[in-house]
Amino acid sequence: MCSVVTIVDLILEIYGWILIIYVVIGLLMAFGVVNPYNRFVNTVYEGLQAVTEPILRPIRRFLVRLFGGTGAMDFSPLVVFLVLIFLRLLLAEYAYPAACAV
Repeated sequence: MCSVVTIVDLILEIYGWILIIYVVIGLLMAFGVVNPYNRFVNTVYEGLQAVTEPILRPIRRFLVRLFGGTGAMDFSPLVVFLVLIFLRLLLAEYAYPAACAV
């Protein structure tokens, strides 16, 4: 059971890093630091977008309904990141003591 909990925690951590990289590359492209027409940058960004958009899209819709739009700011990555932190803390609190107790 301890190995399953560790793998789930690792998956949540990796998804958090993917989300951070997605946001940073998006900001770099928006401010013109990185050329969005570069084939490598575009491929990496589209790959990250394919991984993150299925989770970000419903949260983005919910935030638009809740607040009526936030202008140019997209807070959905922040919400997902906070949920990931909450899930990892919840996993550590409930699963690790029971699963990893020797």
